[in-house]
Amino acid sequence: MRGANIFTAKPLSRRTVLRGVGATVALPFLDAMAPGVSALTGKAARPRRFQAIFVPNGMAMEHWSPATAGRDFELTPILQPLAAFRDQLLVFSGLNASWTYVHAGASGSFLTGTRRGGTSETDVIADTSIDQMLASELGASTPLASLELSIDKEANAGQCTSGLSCAYTQTISWRTPTTPLPMENNPRAVFERLFGDSGSTDPAVRRARMHEKRSILDSVMDKLADVERRVGDDDRRKVEDYAAAIRDVERRIEVAESKSDVSPEAFPNEPRGVPATFEEHVELMFDLQLLALRSDITRVATFMLGREQSTRTYPEVGVSDPHHPLSHHGNDPALIARMSKVNAYHATLTARYLERLRATPDVDGSMLDNMTLMYGTCMSNSTRHAGNNVPILVLGGGGGRLKGGRHLVYDGRTSHANLLLTLMDKFDFPLERVGGSTGALPIDEIETLSEV
Repeated sequence: MRGANIFTAKPLSRRTVLRGVGATVALPFLDAMAPGVSALTGKAARPRRFQAIFVPNGMAMEHWSPATAGRDFELTPILQPLAAFRDQLLVFSGLNASWTYVHAGASGSFLTGTRRGGTSETDVIADTSIDQMLASELGASTPLASLELSIDKEANAGQCTSGLSCAYTQTISWRTPTTPLPMENNPRAVFERLFGDSGSTDPAVRRARMHEKRSILDSVMDKLADVERRVGDDDRRKVEDYAAAIRDVERRIEVAESKSDVSPEAFPNEPRGVPATFEEHVELMFDLQLLALRSDITRVATFMLGREQSTRTYPEVGVSDPHHPLSHHGNDPALIARMSKVNAYHATLTARYLERLRATPDVDGSMLDNMTLMYGTCMSNSTRHAGNNVPILVLGGGGGRLKGGRHLVYDGRTSHANLLLTLMDKFDFPLERVGGSTGALPIDEIETLSEV
């Protein structure tokens, strides 16, 4: 018989945080928290979350776009890795990027829907991105309003694409039209931000813990044990699994640091140790995001799997060509096929993360059920730096607000900013405009696809 979540003490607060020396550990959602969360209704509110995953350098559209609209569409080679999530997948075709200036528009407009950009390397302007709009609302009840992560390091200041500021290619998050947010690529810095004392990245605390080979959990073990004594069997397993996940991420970061050629004594104030391989790095960053979302440290996250004009190679899938030059394939079928391997690989890594979200229990379902996840880019055929028919997906259950399992095709005259406006509606934050939007995008009625 399953252990009941019955205990003599008062229900746990959803905001339960365990504090120790140099550590602040928020708990994941437990059944024992439900009475406190839902004192009036008897049912816990579903914590809706938003995440964006950006992929660089356009898409091999011939291997991306399904041939038919509606529910019976066939998954293309790039989308095939997402087959297990078809019921919570929306594929969009016929949407145009709101701003299409070379590579800058691909990332600069992805979450902003901006119609404009700067005119020089020092002129930086766009629009507030929807992740930051959501962060201003959802972040009021979480320790971190949002989390902005990437795989690539920040580029040097100055111009990165066609005379414009690097800001457009190295972030997708804009706090204001003139404030692009930096993206963090170092796992240790992210881990310390999530679980260090009050979000601190105090290098002295970090160095002491590393030299003594202590886990960040060591100073809160007594408190974790106290929580486990207060809750039932199901919650106890959740706490144990959560603690194990934190330890696993911490261990993987330590392994990467042990292989780093950067001495902690030479740069004592800087975190070090980015994993050696792209795949290890991506999976570690995904797991950090899962921990942050699972423990309600934040409900908003953005992640760049690569920066525009990235020249990364992908030996993992047999592609030795640098990504950016390969993306300028001149419509050569052989080069497009190679590029599609890169695109499918990104989808495969994302699918592994989606599986972890789906396997993690949450209020009234799984983490994936309560997620709205936007995936893609605002560039289609990168040979032409094309901003028409941009490759964008929406995944997850949206807390019951999204109807997946469909390929929605629009008339080719609609800005993707309209989708951004609709996603804000789905979070019950209706706006008159997002960037260059002209109105909400119909995404619920499959019958409206008369323009296919």
